Amino acid sequence: MIELRPYQKQAVDACYDYMRKSTGNGCIVLPTGSGKSVVLAQMCSDAVSLWDGRALVLAHVQELIEQNAGKIKHFLGDNFVGIYSAGLKQKDMHQPVIAASIQSIYKKAFEFEPFDLVIIDESHLIATSGEGMYLSFLRDAKIVNPNIRVVGCTATPYRTGTGMICGPDNILNEICYEVGIKELIRDGYLCPLRSKASKTRIDTTGLHVRGGEFIANELEDLMDTDTRVKAACAEILEYTQDRHAVLIFAAGVDHGKHIQKIFQENHNVECGFVSGDSPDGWRKKMIDDFRSGKLKYLCNVNVLTTGFDAPNIDCIAMLRPTMSPGLFYQMTGRGFRLHENKTDCLVLDFGGNILRHGPVDCLRVSDAVVKRNGDAPAKECPECCEIIHAAYARCPSCGYEFPPPEKTKHDSTASSEGILSDQASVNEYEVQEVLYNVHTKKGAKTESPRTMRVQYKIGFASYISEWICFEHTGFARQKAEIWWKQRSDSPVPDDSEMAVFFATNGRLKEPVKITVKSISGQKFDQITGYQFEDTEVSDWQFNKSLPEFVPVDDEIPF
Repeated sequence: MIELRPYQKQAVDACYDYMRKSTGNGCIVLPTGSGKSVVLAQMCSDAVSLWDGRALVLAHVQELIEQNAGKIKHFLGDNFVGIYSAGLKQKDMHQPVIAASIQSIYKKAFEFEPFDLVIIDESHLIATSGEGMYLSFLRDAKIVNPNIRVVGCTATPYRTGTGMICGPDNILNEICYEVGIKELIRDGYLCPLRSKASKTRIDTTGLHVRGGEFIANELEDLMDTDTRVKAACAEILEYTQDRHAVLIFAAGVDHGKHIQKIFQENHNVECGFVSGDSPDGWRKKMIDDFRSGKLKYLCNVNVLTTGFDAPNIDCIAMLRPTMSPGLFYQMTGRGFRLHENKTDCLVLDFGGNILRHGPVDCLRVSDAVVKRNGDAPAKECPECCEIIHAAYARCPSCGYEFPPPEKTKHDSTASSEGILSDQASVNEYEVQEVLYNVHTKKGAKTESPRTMRVQYKIGFASYISEWICFEHTGFARQKAEIWWKQRSDSPVPDDSEMAVFFATNGRLKEPVKITVKSISGQKFDQITGYQFEDTEVSDWQFNKSLPEFVPVDDEIPF
C-alpha cells in the first residue's frame, strides 16, 4: 500500500467534496512529477473497496496506461485491474478497474459493464468543441449508467487556441483542487529547475502561426540548418559534462536525426533518437537505456512529453520554439521528478520559450507572447546566460547586479506617464538592431495591400514597431515615400516584398536612436523621430502638413 503525501490526500478529499456538493465534473490540477497516478489510483481503490463500484481510467499513450495500471495494482492487487489497449495487445473488460486507451475504447462503451467513475488522465487533451473521442465515449457511457461521474487530472488545464478546459458547457466544469510548483519545490516534493539561454539567438518573427502554434515545416526549416545544429550540439556538450541524463526536444524528424548525426560524427558521443515513426521495440529499448543510465543523450520529436517518466533526467534541451504554454510546460516538466543523483535540473532553452511564456511556475496562458507594454515574465543574465524571473535584482547564479529599471509601476518619484488619454510621455532609445518583414493584416482578403513591418530592438526582447505602407494609397503611401527617401536614394518600391528585399540586403540607412511618444490609453506607441549617424530627422519635419494619424485597429495602426 502506498501512503499518500499531504497534498495528494487533499486532492482526493477535495474531489470527493466537490462530487457531494455538485453534479458537475471536477478537475484536479497537479504539477508534472507530483504523483497524479497515485491520486487516481487511490480514487479507483476507493470506488471498488468502499463503494463496490467500477472505475475506468482513460489515457492516450501506452506508457501512461501501463503506469496507471501498475499504480492501481499496488492498491488493489493484480486481479482487480485490467488493461484495454490495442497497442498493448490487451483487451480486458471485466475487472473492477480498467486502464484503457481512449483510441481503443471510444466507440465501445456499450460493450462494457456500467462504469461508476471515469478518470481522464492528461485531461487537457479533451477537445472543448466539436465531437472528439472523449465526448463520444462519455455520451454513450452515460446512457449505460446515467449516474456516472467524471474526473479530470492534468498539470496544464488549458489548450492552445481555446484556453481553459473547464467551463459550464465543457466535459469538465470546474477545478476542484490545485497545487503549485513553487509549493512542491519548497516542500521537497519536486526538483528545482535552473535555466540557460542559448548563446545563439533564434528569430521566430518570420514564422506563421496556425491553431496557436508555429507551422511545423516552417519551424523545422528555421531550426534545421547545419550551422545551428552544430552550434547547439556543441553548447549542449559544454553545459552537460557533469549531467547524467539529457533529454533533447527537436523541431521535426529530420532535425532530430541531424542532431543525432552531429553528436555521433562530430563528437563521437552516442545520442538516441525516437519519434512517432519509431518501431515500438526500438522506442522501448531507447527509453530503457536512457532510464538505466546506459544512454546519456536522448533526442525525441513529440513523443516524450506527456506520460514519460524518467526521474533521472537532469537536463532538458529545447531545440524547438513553441507558442504553446502547455507544450513548453510538458517539455520542462520532464525534469521535475526527484532522483538521488541530481540536485537540480538544467533547462537549456534554444527557442526563447522561457522569455516567451515566462517561468514554468507562473506561465502566461492567455497572452503567451511577451509584448513590450506588458511585464516581461523572465529575463536573461548578461554575464552567465541564466534565465530568471524578471523580479530578480541580482542573478542568483553568478551574482550579477541588474541596473535599476528606468521606469517601474511604483516609482519613488512622480511618473511622467500621462494619466489621461491626451497626455503623453516621450523617451529616446538606442537602436540595437532593425528587423524587416512583410506583414499581412489578420483576416485580410487575399487582394488586400500588405505592409512592411519594421521592428527596432531597444533592449533584450523589447521592440518598437512601425508599419510602412508601400502598397496603399493616399496618406499611407505618401508617408511611406517620405520614410523611404530618408533612408535611400533608390526609387521608392511599389510593393512590400521588394522593400523588405532591399532593406535586408543593406540598401537602407538605419537609425542609431529613435524617439518614441507613449500616449496613455493607446495600444501603440508612436515613433516621432529618428537619429542617424550623420543627421537627425524628426517626425514634424516631414509630417507637419499631414493630419495626425490615430490608430483604430487592434493589430496594426491603420
